Amino acid sequence: MCSPGEAPPGPAPAGDLPPEWETDDERMAFLFSAFKQSREVNSTEWDSKMAFWVGLVLARGRRRGAVRTCLRELQNGFERRGSVPLGLGTVLRELLRRGKLQRESDFMASVDSSWISWGVGVFILKPLKWTLSSVLGDSKIPEEEEVLIYVELLQEKAEEVYRLYQSSALSSHPVVALSELRSLCAGLCPDERTFYLLLLQLQKEKRVTILEQNGEKIVKFARGLHAKVSPMNDVDIGVYQLMQSEQLLSQKVESLSQEAEKCKEDARSACRAGKKQLALRCLKSKRRTERRIEELHSKLDAVQGILDRIYASQTDQMVFNAYQAGVGALKLSMKDVTVERAENLVDQIQELCDTQDEVAQTLAGVGINGLAEMDSEELEKELDSLLQDSSKDSLDLPPAPQKVLSAPISDAELEAELEQLSVSAGDLAQKTPSASSEPKTALGLNL
Repeated sequence: MCSPGEAPPGPAPAGDLPPEWETDDERMAFLFSAFKQSREVNSTEWDSKMAFWVGLVLARGRRRGAVRTCLRELQNGFERRGSVPLGLGTVLRELLRRGKLQRESDFMASVDSSWISWGVGVFILKPLKWTLSSVLGDSKIPEEEEVLIYVELLQEKAEEVYRLYQSSALSSHPVVALSELRSLCAGLCPDERTFYLLLLQLQKEKRVTILEQNGEKIVKFARGLHAKVSPMNDVDIGVYQLMQSEQLLSQKVESLSQEAEKCKEDARSACRAGKKQLALRCLKSKRRTERRIEELHSKLDAVQGILDRIYASQTDQMVFNAYQAGVGALKLSMKDVTVERAENLVDQIQELCDTQDEVAQTLAGVGINGLAEMDSEELEKELDSLLQDSSKDSLDLPPAPQKVLSAPISDAELEAELEQLSVSAGDLAQKTPSASSEPKTALGLNL
């Protein structure tokens, strides 16, 4: 079956379908018809129909968030007025050829999935005909119930599982129980089959490795987004066992604490009822339980101390690796740099600067166009003529004003002066040009 234990989904909602789905019967009749046996008959129509269904199939898978599908499920999803698309098988074959879809059987065969137990209700035992896909390749149209995988969607969801683990408390150590990881990913993986497919994808990317230890599967994650996981070793298994021991001891301490509290309450009840012997027995049982709790606390402290040292050593190892990488990078960057070469370079720079200064001084002392040989007598005559011209100009200057500037005038004075300027301007406009030779006044000052 395509989806074991699940009811096949109904038709797609109207909002997820193209506009012509309900309005253009002629167009939809063409799209629901079967493909021609050869694309060469009419490549334009063939490509148009293929592009329509390819986009619709991929969009449906992304919208539903399911990494698995099959031909039967898609036919039910795209049913229209009692009809199903006749060319969906050809569309799925094309998607298989493009690598957008992959047969589930081929995907599992590409991953070392020895930790998966077939026939236990998680996966269905592969029929013999599934093995023919490796011989026939993707040229064979998938059967109605043959499970297909959305490749890109599977990769994206596997990345979500990895990031979810990295942001959880389980990431304190790279090894985690498969059951704990399944509980963590319950909201992301709707069923156990999808969960195993996502783990297979992570294992294919070498980001996790899975080992079965004493009937229990444990998962080891890579310690970085772009790192590759190392094989499971005895240290990983030992740390995992310590973590399990810590969890069991904590649960035992909690259980004994509740038992001791119950003995205490029973002793109180016996005292109220006047049953002294029963109360004494309850108190003795309480004391024995408390001694067991103290012993378990000591063991728990020892286990936690060992785990703390292991975590500290892992941190120290990370810091050491970072220092080592930094030293290597620094050595590489300083490969051709020495103190002697640096001093030699500084001396060369200083020497060049001194040479540049000497050149500049030499150039500044050179005579241009025989200026240094000009006759001094001609220079004296030119200087005398300049002095005589300057003395004549000084005689024509008006006398310096003797009036001392008064303090700042008030607003009233400024308004009065403005009116006077307005009147003067009017008078000037009426005067003849010959009057321009008369003395003029401005602001009451003789010019």
